[in-house]
Amino acid sequence: MKLSTKGEYGVRALAVLAHCYDEGPIPLRVIASKEHLSETYLEQLFRDLKKAGLIDSTRGPKGGYVLAKEPKKITVGDAVRALEGPLGPVDCVLENKTTQECCTKEGSCITRFVWAKLRDSMAKVLDDITFEDIVKDIK
Repeated sequence: MKLSTKGEYGVRALAVLAHCYDEGPIPLRVIASKEHLSETYLEQLFRDLKKAGLIDSTRGPKGGYVLAKEPKKITVGDAVRALEGPLGPVDCVLENKTTQECCTKEGSCITRFVWAKLRDSMAKVLDDITFEDIVKDIK
């Protein structure tokens, strides 16, 4: 599975918010500048992250974005799912999807277990890494 720029840039932006967690709202332009990303593109990503309950926003001159929870309570998996959708290397093993929804070989597919194991491994890694883990060694 290859992440799109949505997943990659979203994780990078959330890492900035985690790093600045105790500093109050961070303007989008600051996040975009720190990560050399398009502010317009980040606006789109932040809509999805806000909808997923991962970030909150504050309007006004001292406004910006903050994590909705402590960095230790948000995983990379939370962010990737919010931006990319369910995890899975192939359609028939996407999280929250049954085989019947996409495959005519239900019960007879000889490789499905490989894709399911890969999905589970990816999920475990992404769900084991919090944003606190990402920023703990950054000064």
